[in-house]
Amino acid sequence: MGNRLSNIYTRTGDDGTTGLGDGSRINKDSLRVEAMGDIDELNSVIGIMMTENMPDSLVATLTQIQHDLFNVGGEICIPGYVILQKTRIVDLEAVIDTLNDDLAPLKEFILPGGTKAAAYCHLARTVCRRAERKLVELHRNEKVTDISLQYLNRLSDLLFVMCRTINKEAEVSDVLWKNEQA
Repeated sequence: MGNRLSNIYTRTGDDGTTGLGDGSRINKDSLRVEAMGDIDELNSVIGIMMTENMPDSLVATLTQIQHDLFNVGGEICIPGYVILQKTRIVDLEAVIDTLNDDLAPLKEFILPGGTKAAAYCHLARTVCRRAERKLVELHRNEKVTDISLQYLNRLSDLLFVMCRTINKEAEVSDVLWKNEQA
């Protein structure tokens, strides 16, 4: 494979536009670019999360998720392009079910925290929800794949279960919400 980027700066974005994968140019503050940025941020937060002590059982899944998110970004970057397949959603659901089977039933709401890795995972979950909201907003104005929308919805669920799994594996309790008003 040849070099993808030989020049890092091109000066073509100095006017406030950026190039999409299909060669078209759009404003850097467009919904499409915001959605790409949220997906990129989510991928970055997962990368930070993976620098922490992480159960080995989650590493391969998180690495695959990073590749999937890059593909989602590609779909957003190239209008009409489809790369993410429905099987990826099925795979996420299988991981959710497997991890959740090993967790105690949730009787209280939990707050972000526990281990540092779990806290980063909670951050990834919230960024995922924001990325999902931005993609939904984009979808109202321009077509994006239903699979990408479903993927982000399922991914936030998986990240929540992963938060609990990370804490359990580290033998650290989840932080339970206490309703002081009750």
